[in-house]
Amino acid sequence: MTTQQPPAPVVSVGSRPGEAPRAKVGFVAVMNRSRWLEVARIVVVAVLVFAYAQHWVPIGVLWATVAVGLYPLAKTGLSDLVREHKIGTEIFVTFATIFALIGGEAVAGAVLMTIILLAEFIADLNTERARASIQGLIGTVPRTARLRDSTGERVVDIDTIRPGDVILVRAGEQIPVDGVVVTGTAAVDEASITGEPTPKDKQQDSTVFAGTMLQAGALDIRTERAGADTTFARIVSLVEEAEASQAPIQRLADRVAAWLIPVVVVFLVIVFIVTRDVRKVVTLMIFTSPAELGLATPMVMIAAIARAARSGILVKGGLHLEALAQVDTIVFDKTGTLTIGEPKVESITVLDSSFAEHDILTFAAAADRRSGHPLAEAVVEHATAAGILIAEPTTFETLDGRGVAATVDGRAVLVGNQRLLTDHNLAIPDHDPAVTVAWVAIDGNVVGTINFADQILPGARDAIAQLRATGIGRIAMLTGDNAAAAAHIAAQLGIDEVVADLLPEHKVDAVRAMQQGGHRVAMVGDGVNDAPALAAADVGIAMGVGGTQAALEAADIALLTDDLSKIVFVRAIARRAYRTIKENLFVGVGVVHVLGITAALIGLIGPVQAAIIHLGPDVLVFLNSTKLLRVRIGAGPTPKDTTLANAA
Repeated sequence: MTTQQPPAPVVSVGSRPGEAPRAKVGFVAVMNRSRWLEVARIVVVAVLVFAYAQHWVPIGVLWATVAVGLYPLAKTGLSDLVREHKIGTEIFVTFATIFALIGGEAVAGAVLMTIILLAEFIADLNTERARASIQGLIGTVPRTARLRDSTGERVVDIDTIRPGDVILVRAGEQIPVDGVVVTGTAAVDEASITGEPTPKDKQQDSTVFAGTMLQAGALDIRTERAGADTTFARIVSLVEEAEASQAPIQRLADRVAAWLIPVVVVFLVIVFIVTRDVRKVVTLMIFTSPAELGLATPMVMIAAIARAARSGILVKGGLHLEALAQVDTIVFDKTGTLTIGEPKVESITVLDSSFAEHDILTFAAAADRRSGHPLAEAVVEHATAAGILIAEPTTFETLDGRGVAATVDGRAVLVGNQRLLTDHNLAIPDHDPAVTVAWVAIDGNVVGTINFADQILPGARDAIAQLRATGIGRIAMLTGDNAAAAAHIAAQLGIDEVVADLLPEHKVDAVRAMQQGGHRVAMVGDGVNDAPALAAADVGIAMGVGGTQAALEAADIALLTDDLSKIVFVRAIARRAYRTIKENLFVGVGVVHVLGITAALIGLIGPVQAAIIHLGPDVLVFLNSTKLLRVRIGAGPTPKDTTLANAA
């Protein structure tokens, strides 16, 4: 293949403020000036070769024609050889053509060169269309916005929008920035970000994303991020970076190609010494080129990563996709991953009669007001709803994995789990172990518990059952919650392995212990809090990170919504992609080339036929790879009328 050019730009033909640019990724969109010149050169070469074959022009014209045709092939081939120490189709065809001309097979060599030029051009153009279609598949963002300020309302370029600016978006327009709704109500299609087909209702204080579409209503939006800082821009950037990365199987193909070259050279020399048949050697040179190995994986990865992105799943590279296809163990965090992650205070248990429920809640809320833990936030929210005026603590300390310690109205307050009580040498009273509780101690005395209820994430049980059906033999829960409460949730989900009472670093130890036992482990968590374990796993999957920049960066695979079925879907994509790569290597490269070499050795085909057949692997690989964009995979969505699917 010829050296890849940067992806062609998406052409924007929108005119109204907020109107989505319409991505054009057909042949015309990628046919720049250099490609049109390439078409002209191929046509001229083909005409002159035909003219020589008809004896209309002398041999000198043919030699000049071959020189013109071989120049780009020889240039690319020598560049790859010098810079990357790689021998590809270009260098093979160059040597084959020169060998044919010197050996008296001038027409065969010239025809071979012409057909290969055409094949390389078509393959390069199809690959370029696929690359250029990634952004078109995901979506586009408007380049203008309707700004509202003290001077009135006007249309401005999106590059001039700054955080704090208020913009107006109307029905039928796309939102050009990330921000918060100031006024208005609307139904917003967020499929370009989350992959979810159902529009979301937005009102004051709702978060909205660039690249999403207002289907009804109108919104005034206060800008938080614009341009390259938006979630949409980060998604596009991450997908493009992922598309450029290599999976291990792709690196293996490159290594195989490297050691195969010396074997091929020795084989061709032996054939020439034995047969002295120039035509046969030229034919074999076509089929023994290892360059098609390099085509077997890139297109699959482009299609798989784009398909996942269209469904609100970001895969950071082919290596993570391949690893996910091979995992046999998945471990889940509990809160925010298997459960909704928004615990509510269900009740308060008084353990010291000198304190009332109101007193316990008042002290606990004051101690928790500076904590960002979900349980602490639930306590503060419950106290606020009860009309309690929450005091500011005099001192405050977060005790990682345990709770908080604070001084409130001159009294020492502890709010946290059993480990917090143990650390302070406090006895743990009897309680229901299946309930998640926060213990409250005042001045060294345990005065009560705050009891929480947390709901299982909808669809979690079905998703776990489906993961088992895909070959995941071990599913575990890792949580900082107490063992009884964790076991209660696990039983409802069909998870039979629970490791509880874990600090963040202990989750890492648990993951590594599984890996040392020979398992390939995927860790599923809710973003930054689980970052150490996500990083330690073979594949780290962060859930519900739409709009969370740090979480987008932290995970190997990021789900933009809290939907466990997307893990099932992305694993199905990964397994399908891995299978497709093996199909490409076996059928598109192996079978076709073995049959071609056999036919050439027994004299059934010559150079011209070989050059025509050479198109086969390219076409097979391309069609087999791009089908990932269209076929139904598991229970996941089948893209309708997507640009890349149309390109296929």
